[in-house]
Amino acid sequence: MTRGWTLPLAALIVTAVACSGAAPEPTADAPPFSVVEASIEDMQAAMRDGRLTSRALVQQYLVRIAIYEDALNATIAVNPGALEDADARDRERAAGTVRGPLHGIPIALKDNVNTTFMPTTGGALAFDGLVPPYDATLAKNLLDAGAVIIAKTMMTELANWVANGMPGNYNALKGYGFNPYDPRRDPRGQAPPPPPGERPAAGSSPAGAAAPVRSDDGRPALGTGGSSSGTGTAANFWAANVGTETSGSILSPSNQNMLAAVKPTVGRISRYGVIPITADQDTAGPMAKYVADAAVLLGALEGAAPDANDPATSACQPPANRDYTPHLKRDGLKGARIGIPRASFYDRYTPPGGKEPRGGLNAEQAKAMAEAIEILRAQGAEVVDPADIPSITDPDPKNNFLLWGTCSGPNDVKGKDQNCSYALKYGMKRDFNAYLASLGAAAPVKTLAELRAWNLAHENMGAIKYRQAQLDVSDEMDVEKDRARWEADRKKDILLGATHGIDEVLKAHRLDALVFPGASGAAIAAKPGYPTVIVPFAFVPNAPPDNPFPAGFDAKPAPYGVSFTGTACSEPRLIELAFAFEQASRRRVPPERFP
Repeated sequence: MTRGWTLPLAALIVTAVACSGAAPEPTADAPPFSVVEASIEDMQAAMRDGRLTSRALVQQYLVRIAIYEDALNATIAVNPGALEDADARDRERAAGTVRGPLHGIPIALKDNVNTTFMPTTGGALAFDGLVPPYDATLAKNLLDAGAVIIAKTMMTELANWVANGMPGNYNALKGYGFNPYDPRRDPRGQAPPPPPGERPAAGSSPAGAAAPVRSDDGRPALGTGGSSSGTGTAANFWAANVGTETSGSILSPSNQNMLAAVKPTVGRISRYGVIPITADQDTAGPMAKYVADAAVLLGALEGAAPDANDPATSACQPPANRDYTPHLKRDGLKGARIGIPRASFYDRYTPPGGKEPRGGLNAEQAKAMAEAIEILRAQGAEVVDPADIPSITDPDPKNNFLLWGTCSGPNDVKGKDQNCSYALKYGMKRDFNAYLASLGAAAPVKTLAELRAWNLAHENMGAIKYRQAQLDVSDEMDVEKDRARWEADRKKDILLGATHGIDEVLKAHRLDALVFPGASGAAIAAKPGYPTVIVPFAFVPNAPPDNPFPAGFDAKPAPYGVSFTGTACSEPRLIELAFAFEQASRRRVPPERFP
């Protein structure tokens, strides 16, 4: 059966409410089931009891997408076959077959994950309508687990490796995504430049753009946190979603949308069939409203055996039956040793040679984290404070993580890139070209160079509103001649992130995990590919002091999470810690405007 690739919102409503007799009628003692803030276990219990079907779940979610999508722009495409897939899962259940805890559960995928039954665009105009010739391994795993893939989520174009100055969750195909906790456009003018001497993060600074970047270009007033938009999960468009992260794109959107998530060890989940930035740091991972839901989704995403198409999948041993739910322990913090990396992450810190301190928390963030630390102690954890990361406080500039950036954009072209890592700009050319080759005849362009040329030829269509400085610096790489420099940089990444970084502090203090404010630990954990579990916790003012909102705008507060980071393959222990913290705090609050 041939399916259309997208479905207009009006048609979504008609389809969702049609054939409503397929859903069970509630009894007088059982009110209608609502998907709003429902957990995966809530849904499974209702289906076990005969109060709900997978079709009814999909119908409810499709109606919510139809009603609220225009306000959030949370989806790139909706699966027009979702109801058929739900019906198939219901028939299996009726016949006595339940594949697992995701059976019949609607899940969304980031739109850089290959699916043969929906397009995979990465948000790029050149990829518009691309239907890959094969499914990503993780998509197959979800389908085998009985999940219904309902939609593709909004994302920053090509996972934020296109342009400096491009806001998170913008792409040329769909424009800007919005945060359900304040779904308004930013009214401010031009943002100030970064402080002198500070290297801007990829995609975060207007440096190198063709013209000064203004905040009133249509972007959201409250950022969505980056490329794996969690807005649809936060607004109850689906039960959970799959994001991908190279350096922050699972943790940051989860932090900004009050979600629980697992950024796994690189290799725990196969990357085969996912549009890459670099295999050195890329991973997919689950984003959900609750730690238990994220744990269930993690188990379904992970393969039972290593994937021959991704050698890194031999890095970690999956738990028995790929089941992380035994690690959902309410007393998981009892006796745990938790480290607080004060320098730079909690407290402002001046790196060697610096004139001014950097990093640290503002007063509201510090208050939230002080409360979180008290909860850890109350739950029986032994808190080691401070437990500073050695590579953060090392007085030798060559061994200091804060002085070792990621080469990105026009400031880090060849000849000006001596004090930053090649990992992303080199890996993008190597791995993106390999991905294009895997598409065969379906590939819309054959190389990164062809994509850059296509973008320039279609500039009048909005292909590169923010230019393509990141793609440019990647394409100047010579995969053979620059290999030695990349290898040296990877060794330094692992030294500063792991050996002299996270691993050293964990071993020195015999810690189970480090606790970071929000998503602030993403970059240092990303270098060696280490895991983190984030938990919703607080709200803090969205009031940037260096670029305030105009009087009378009344910016709404931003969600703020607490992150647990460990060494490679430590997800089971991190889930124990995070689940116990979540159950002790229970701070997730749904967005008010999307009831």
